[in-house]
Amino acid sequence: MTWPGWRDWIFSAKTFTAAMLALYIALLFDLPRPYWAMTTVYVVANPLTGATLSKALYRTLGTLLGAGAAVVMVPALVNAPELLILAVAVWTGCLLYFSMLDRTPRSYVFMLAGYTLSLVALPELNTPGAIFEVAVARAEEIIVGIVCASVVGAVVFPFSVGPQVGARASQWLNEAGGWARDILVGGVEPSASLGRQRLASGIGELDMLISQLAHDSGSRGVRHWARALHGRLLLLLPVLSSLADRLHAVRMDGPAMPARLQTLSDEIAAWIAGGDEDEARAERFTAAITALQPERAAMHHWHVMMQASLLARLKELVDLWQDCLVLQRKIAANDDDPVWKPALRHRPLGTSARHYDYGLMLFSAASVVCAAFLAGLIWIASGWTGGAYFMAMTAVACCFFGTLDQPAVPMRVMLIFFAFSQLVAGVYLFGLFPRIHDFELVVMVLAPTFIIGAAFLPHPERTLMMMMLMVNSAASLAMQSRYNMNFVTYMDQGLAVMGGVGFALVWTLVTKPFGAGLVARRLVHAGWRDMAEMAAGTRLHDHATLSSRTVDRLGQLMPRLANGDSEELARVDVLAELRVGYNILALQRDRRILPEPVKQRVNGVLAGVAELFRERLARRSALPATTALRDTIDGALAITLDRARGDAARNTAEALVGLRRALYPQAPGPVAQAPTVLPLLSEAG
Repeated sequence: MTWPGWRDWIFSAKTFTAAMLALYIALLFDLPRPYWAMTTVYVVANPLTGATLSKALYRTLGTLLGAGAAVVMVPALVNAPELLILAVAVWTGCLLYFSMLDRTPRSYVFMLAGYTLSLVALPELNTPGAIFEVAVARAEEIIVGIVCASVVGAVVFPFSVGPQVGARASQWLNEAGGWARDILVGGVEPSASLGRQRLASGIGELDMLISQLAHDSGSRGVRHWARALHGRLLLLLPVLSSLADRLHAVRMDGPAMPARLQTLSDEIAAWIAGGDEDEARAERFTAAITALQPERAAMHHWHVMMQASLLARLKELVDLWQDCLVLQRKIAANDDDPVWKPALRHRPLGTSARHYDYGLMLFSAASVVCAAFLAGLIWIASGWTGGAYFMAMTAVACCFFGTLDQPAVPMRVMLIFFAFSQLVAGVYLFGLFPRIHDFELVVMVLAPTFIIGAAFLPHPERTLMMMMLMVNSAASLAMQSRYNMNFVTYMDQGLAVMGGVGFALVWTLVTKPFGAGLVARRLVHAGWRDMAEMAAGTRLHDHATLSSRTVDRLGQLMPRLANGDSEELARVDVLAELRVGYNILALQRDRRILPEPVKQRVNGVLAGVAELFRERLARRSALPATTALRDTIDGALAITLDRARGDAARNTAEALVGLRRALYPQAPGPVAQAPTVLPLLSEAG
């Protein structure tokens, strides 16, 4: 068990201070439910100032949107309760769908607006004429909590997002650097292990942190550097995968790897291990790589082509790594100077393109609609006094966890800690509060529980548990200016809250039993569909969009593969498929300006690749590429080298080599005889 550090205790003390300030202000202005202000502080609190401010902003917008919907719907549909709960359920599901489409912190606006409607509207159905006043009061109470959390977080020992972005990027580069050193020195197998592919998940986490920089005044100036770094990290993964493949091919086929090339690889590995920004050294590596490039006359030999391709990947790695080190330093120094000349300029960087599984997203949204509507029907049929909270908490639990592969696990945690928080609230409500008559004593008796509990919030493995405990305890206390709690009301509302979570748990167990395996298969199949459509020319992408979509899909896939039980899926090398996509794009780009015989052969290669991935989709299996497709690639490569000239020919030959290596990593080269001495790569050259 990891105990809180000093930063955690400062965060907890700040959060408790903000919560008590919000409660005091709400009591001072005699707001109807001042405990909502206190609860809101614990909902939006985050150790990082930028994250707190962004969540506060988006919670304000979501609250206003949900409260506004309540003002519109309740008076219009109050006389048709079944229609009203259907409208509330559909609203919740639609807003959840919109939140899944916007995978940034801004998605919180839609999710919150989705379930705020049920929390505001449903408990007030007996007094529909007062819904406007209730909605305004809820908005006021929540905004008081948001303002207090934001002000205290920004003024008292603020923790900027910028250093966290720098630290996370440094950690990621250390792991990627270890992979690069293994490749350059040890010559690892061309297929990346799950541990290496899991680096894609780290890019997704870093992207979420970068999105908070816009809300952090102390680090806002380095946001463009962070975005530039993110784009290079996206590109670094396929470059490392390709580099591993080329080194493996050079060491597997033909004569021994030239000593000058091996020495250069060792020197680059040592530079990466040192982690020092050295522009002069990077330029020396670039000059050495240029000097080792073979002449065109030798490019008919497969081994020479492999070495040329290896040198190109080394050049990209040096440029990328130098840029990453410079950008990392700029972020760490909070350097907002916009002037910088990157080493990597010919490669398009990643975009914001993402992979969406619209089918599963619609299923999750529809599941929330059905669960909330059914819970509402149960409420109406039973006449349960606290049934409004039963339906509302069903919607809340489904919104929080319904989009996960296995929502039952966190829902069980939510149910257990809600029950525990009800006991904590009961001790306060019926054991301590009746003996307290001033605000100072309230603060004193609340401090031990809430300060100790919130100190564990920054720990990812305990965030969910402690969030449930803090938020529901604060809400269940229902503190107002006068003590008027009775045991029947306490039990009724507590059972409704836990009943709603329990109903959501049972619903997801029944309707979503398939877990991560199905999602992982759909992600893999989506990648195959992309490859087939790009090869057939029915979907147009650029390198940046392809990289962003594929790495995003890879980031979603890796945790599921690591926890899955499918050996076939575990063997899928998504980085190799990303290289296939890059080479398809290069062939599609240049084939139109090639001589007609060459163009026809390239068209045959693209048709064969499209057929391969269509067959994989049809069979739902990672079928190996056929010998016939390999022969087609070899024929296209031979005629390209013989009959084509210029940049398009060189790019086409490089793409064909890359495609052959990605699809046939263990196959020997197409040239049976390779020279024992290679021009410009020999010891003398």
